[in-house]
Amino acid sequence: MVMDLAVELIHATVQLEQPLGDGTRTVGTGFLISTANPDGTTRTVLITANHVLQKMPGQNARIGYRISNADGSWSYSPQQVKIRDNDGHELWTHHPSRDVAAISIKAPAEFAKAALPERYLAADDTFDTNHVNAGDEMMALGFPRGLSANAAGFPILRSGRVASYPLGPAKVYPTFLLDFSVFPGNSGGPVFISRASKTQGMTQVSNEEDPGFIAGLLTQQVELNSERLEIGIVTHAKFVRETIALMQNPLATATVADATPVVGGRTASAEEAARN
Repeated sequence: MVMDLAVELIHATVQLEQPLGDGTRTVGTGFLISTANPDGTTRTVLITANHVLQKMPGQNARIGYRISNADGSWSYSPQQVKIRDNDGHELWTHHPSRDVAAISIKAPAEFAKAALPERYLAADDTFDTNHVNAGDEMMALGFPRGLSANAAGFPILRSGRVASYPLGPAKVYPTFLLDFSVFPGNSGGPVFISRASKTQGMTQVSNEEDPGFIAGLLTQQVELNSERLEIGIVTHAKFVRETIALMQNPLATATVADATPVVGGRTASAEEAARN
């Protein structure tokens, strides 16, 4: 059976939120990655945009877990995760030059199984070896303005086409553009290519050995003169890999990517709190 990366990532993607006490809540998106500890045990890591957690002032955030019921239905069951200690210090690891954050969590067993192995994160050469280029379609998962696909809290799946060139190397081009509408709440969501069923001409083909990969995470939207241009800014998954490595070893090598910002780039989450 061919693995459908879209379905797998839907199960691994969660809403992150923190009530602000005034009827609003800060909302973002995260996804779970499974990685190995030095002792061989497995660690579940929550990945999101760094600004999502930075803009949550309290000690705890809520992760929107979902529970499978015996009748085939699902229930929304958010749980608390501590993101700051009692002195207000950040408990997550962030990349030194890109908007990426990672934090170890203790997820319910069902959710821990949903975490995708780290190998599905694109590396520096993944775009080249897979011939990814401008115009190719990618999918994105998130919670625009705090909305979910249903009462069970599943993320909303959308798609867009790569809207910039070139796509590498990541040190020089750490982000790329995706042609789709971005809203507050989308930040931190995974952007990916799924090959469970890919169209080539008029023929549907499946690749059982290569189901696809996570290309990056959504971190910003593009605006010009306060007008949204319906373009998302995606940070390359290479920097997610490096952030996970920094969790285990703070002295691990991290790419200092060129910091030239995208003109009109604006974060797409917490500074516009969603109304409850």
